[in-house]
Amino acid sequence: MASRTGRRSFLKTAATAGALPAIGRNATAAARGGTDVYARLGVRPVINGIGTVTILGGSIMPPEVVKAMEEASRSFVRLEELQEKVGARIAEFLQAPAAMVTAGAASAITVGAAACRAGGDPQKVALLPDAPDLKDEVIQQRSHHTGYEAQILLTGAKIVWVETREELEKAVNDRTAMMFFLNKADPDGKIKRAEWIEVARKRGVPTFNDAAADIPPASRLSAYVQEGFDLVTFSGGKGLLGPQCSGILLGRKDLIEAGRRAISPHGGIGRGMKVGKEEMIGLLAALERYLKLDHAAERKELEARAAYVIDMLGKYKDLKVSQYVPEIANNVPHVRIEWDASRAIRAKEVSGRLMDGDPPIAVSQHSERGLTISMWMLRPGEHRIVARRLTEVFA
Repeated sequence: MASRTGRRSFLKTAATAGALPAIGRNATAAARGGTDVYARLGVRPVINGIGTVTILGGSIMPPEVVKAMEEASRSFVRLEELQEKVGARIAEFLQAPAAMVTAGAASAITVGAAACRAGGDPQKVALLPDAPDLKDEVIQQRSHHTGYEAQILLTGAKIVWVETREELEKAVNDRTAMMFFLNKADPDGKIKRAEWIEVARKRGVPTFNDAAADIPPASRLSAYVQEGFDLVTFSGGKGLLGPQCSGILLGRKDLIEAGRRAISPHGGIGRGMKVGKEEMIGLLAALERYLKLDHAAERKELEARAAYVIDMLGKYKDLKVSQYVPEIANNVPHVRIEWDASRAIRAKEVSGRLMDGDPPIAVSQHSERGLTISMWMLRPGEHRIVARRLTEVFA
């Protein structure tokens, strides 16, 4: 682990560093240089106007991350030792008690649930999922339904659904292993973060916060543990621009130590969640790089892209075009386009035309006559292509 002096020096450099590779010319050239491998398979690279989504590959790793992974691939190491050392460095950077690398944020949900079921005892993790003597209930708000509940059920736990503070208080009992919170659903739930933590602490139950896509801002990497969550996960392949099949789990030291026993190279329920030496080093490199970025400069560039698209579509007076920034997940500038029934075309058809074009462009549909285009994962100049293609469709 680096010394405290080293960490201060590291964070000092963060204020003067440059913008994301997604905005830099060198990264664009490097990324486009790999298109031949897809062409040989008959796969067409896509312009990503959706954001950091798994279905499009998460994000594009910057050159320094790729280089770190390549260097890591040249040697054998003890994975347990590497996981411990990388986790310690991540914990130091994020001012957390402990951390580990997982096989994505979904993997972290399973690992965290396993650690909580085992009560932070690494030896008991091996008993899962068939461990009737261990706590086996995980409480979750109905409004926080994720589609990833299977990751909890893998541990042999069952989910107890609640909606109100009163229901939560009644649901907690001596079988409660964990209270699960989906961070991006905070505005939708009746029980907010602070209240969720308050109840859990009063009843002695560990809390888990799934914040997979919830950076920027960078401050969130540390904020949720400091608020009082016992475990927090972030995706490594989204805003951090690290390996897509990586994630960070950070929080209480005993739970992280138990969590390491729930994942490969150990046996049991997490054996299939393999994190290679390349992913561990790549994620660490991505995190170090992210903490050095000039995030204000990145935001300014993304706003300029959005302004260009809005200006290009402004010629169509029947279109309502505006900048939109999600409150939590993918908290970066997007462009929203909406129109009424006077235009026969629907969002699904517009989206289909964009994907069928050359190059294919992926965008989100937020209503029958509404599209959302993220500026974040567009590479330099691609916002102009998106704007031109949209004007052609709406013409």
